[in-house]
Amino acid sequence: MKSFLFKGLLTRHGWEENTKITIDNDGIITAIHHDSQNDNSEFINGFAIPGFQNAHSHSFQYAMAGLAERHEGTGVPDDFWSWRDAMYKLALSVNPDQFETIATMLYAEMARHGYTQVAEFHYVHHDKNGKKYNDLAEMGNRLVSAAKKVGIKITLVPIFYQKGGFGENPTKAQRRFISSTFDEYQKLYDASEQATKNYHGANIATGIHSMRGVEPELIKRIATDFPQNVPFHIHIAEQLKEIEDSKTYLNKRPVEWMLDNIEMTERFHLVHATHLNDREIKGIAKSGANVVLCPSTEGNLGDGIFPLKEFQEYGGHWSIGTDSHISLNPLEELRILDYGQRLTSHKRNIFYNPKQVDSGLFSIDMTLKSGRKAMNNYNTNYFRIGAPLDAVVYDAESPLLACTSLKNIASTLIYSSDVSMQLGTLVDGKWITKKEGYFLKKEVQRDFINTMKNLELR
Repeated sequence: MKSFLFKGLLTRHGWEENTKITIDNDGIITAIHHDSQNDNSEFINGFAIPGFQNAHSHSFQYAMAGLAERHEGTGVPDDFWSWRDAMYKLALSVNPDQFETIATMLYAEMARHGYTQVAEFHYVHHDKNGKKYNDLAEMGNRLVSAAKKVGIKITLVPIFYQKGGFGENPTKAQRRFISSTFDEYQKLYDASEQATKNYHGANIATGIHSMRGVEPELIKRIATDFPQNVPFHIHIAEQLKEIEDSKTYLNKRPVEWMLDNIEMTERFHLVHATHLNDREIKGIAKSGANVVLCPSTEGNLGDGIFPLKEFQEYGGHWSIGTDSHISLNPLEELRILDYGQRLTSHKRNIFYNPKQVDSGLFSIDMTLKSGRKAMNNYNTNYFRIGAPLDAVVYDAESPLLACTSLKNIASTLIYSSDVSMQLGTLVDGKWITKKEGYFLKKEVQRDFINTMKNLELR
C-alpha cells in the first residue's frame, strides 16, 4: 500500500485541495480522502489531472516528423497525397526491431507530455516484401512491447486495409498493409488480440483503414460480426478528394454511407471526419459516435477544420490524437483545435456548454471521457476507487500556477502551460516520467538515434 497527498486533484466536480489517494501494490486506488493532513504519504506539491488519452497514433510516422516540409524542385502538387507517398517510403523501410525502437521512443515522449494511454491505429502488418510473418501479429507484438517498456497503456487497433482506393487494387507501395479478405483480417485480429495478453496494460479494438480502403460490404460485416464489446475505429472524410471519390463509387459521401448502412453507437470512433454537411454533423452526434480530432496533424497536412461548434451544438463528443506526431503535446492539440474554431467563427469560448462555462474544464472533461471510450473504458469519474491511478501532475511552484486561484487553474493549464510545468506522469501509481527525466531515457534515446542513423532518413 502507498499514499500520495496532492496539493490539488481535479475531480468531475472541480478541484479538491490536499487530497490523499491510497493505492494497492497494483496501483489500484483503494481510498480517496479530501482535506487531508500530511502524514506518511508522498507529498506532491502539484495539481493532478487524469492522464490524457491519445486516441489516434501511427507510431512509425514519428520517424518522419518534420521531414515533409522541404518543397523545392518536387514538381508535384504538395498536399496530403504527396505526403502519403513519403510516408509509404518510410513504411517500406523499417524492420521489426526498428519499428519497436521508434515506438518506444515515441511512447516515452507521449508519457513525458502527459499521455497515459494510446490507441495505436496499426497497419504495417507484413514484411518489406508484403509477405506475412510466421506470427501474424509480429509488428503488433512490437508495439505492445514498446508500450510495456515505457509503462504507457496501449489499445492495439489492428487495421483492415484491403484496397488501394475506392474500387481499386492495392498498390505495390501498400504491400505491407494488406489483408485481402475478411478471413485474413479475422486471423490478423485474433493474433493481435493474443499479443495484447502479453501486457496487463494492453487491450484490443477493431479498425477499418477508411471507406476507400475496404469494400463497403465488408465494412458492414466487420461492424456487425466482430465483437460488439470493443471500440471500432475508422479514418473518414479527411480529404475533399476522398469525398468526391466516395460520391462517384458509392453515390454517397463517406459519413452519409456510414449513417445509412451501419448502426453506429458510442463504441464508434470516426477519425478526422473533417468535411461534413449538416446532416452528417447531426447524425454522428445523435448516434452517440465519437469523432477523433488530430489538430496538429490535420493542420500540417492541410486537411481542413472540423465543424466543432456545430457538432457541439448537437451534443457531439470528441477526443484528441497525435496521428503523425508532428506534435506530442495534448495541451497544444487542444489549443490548436480551439483557436482554429475561433479564427473561422470570429468568436471566443468555443469549448463551452451551459453546464460548463470554464473552457479549460470543458476540454479536459470532453477529451477524457471520449478518449477513454476509444480505449474501451467507460468510467466517467476522473479518479475512482477500484480504478488505476493514472495522472499527469503540474508543478504548483511554477510561477504562473503559484499565483493562480483554483477556479482558474484548468484554463491556465490548457491555454498557458507547457511540458516544462509538469512534475511528471503516473501510470498505475508509478512515476513513468518525472521532471528530471524519464526512466530508460539513455537507453531509449541511444537506440532511437542509432535506428535513425541506420535508416538514413533524417
